[in-house]
Amino acid sequence: MNESAAAMFDMKVNHIGINAESGQQAAAWAADFLRLMGIPTRDGEKSVWAGNLVEIMKGGGRGTVGHIAFTVSDCDKAVEYFRGLGMTPAEETRKTVDGKTVFLYFEEEIAGFAIHLNQA
Repeated sequence: MNESAAAMFDMKVNHIGINAESGQQAAAWAADFLRLMGIPTRDGEKSVWAGNLVEIMKGGGRGTVGHIAFTVSDCDKAVEYFRGLGMTPAEETRKTVDGKTVFLYFEEEIAGFAIHLNQA
C-alpha cells in the first residue's frame, strides 16, 4: 500500500481521552486545562471535557491510560482496512446510523491508549 491511512480516510485526531480515577480528579484535571490553556470545561455524565480537545473519563474508561479518537471519512471502510492490519473491532462499541458505522473502538491499544474511530 502506497497511500497512508491518514490520506485514504482523511483521518484527523478528534480528541484525546484521559482516564481519571474519579469525577473529582477529572474535574481537577479539566480545571488545569482551563487555567493553563484557557480551554473551557463542561461536565458530562461519564466525563469532563476540556473544550472538544480532551475528554477526561470519570472513573476510568477504555485503554490503560485513555483513548485517542480519530475522525475518518468512511468509518466502515476504515474499520475493514485496520482489520486487515490485525486490529480487532470491539463490536460491542459499534454505533450505527442508517446501517453505517459512525463509532467504533478497537480491542488493541497503542502505548496504553485505546483507539476509536468516529465518522466525520
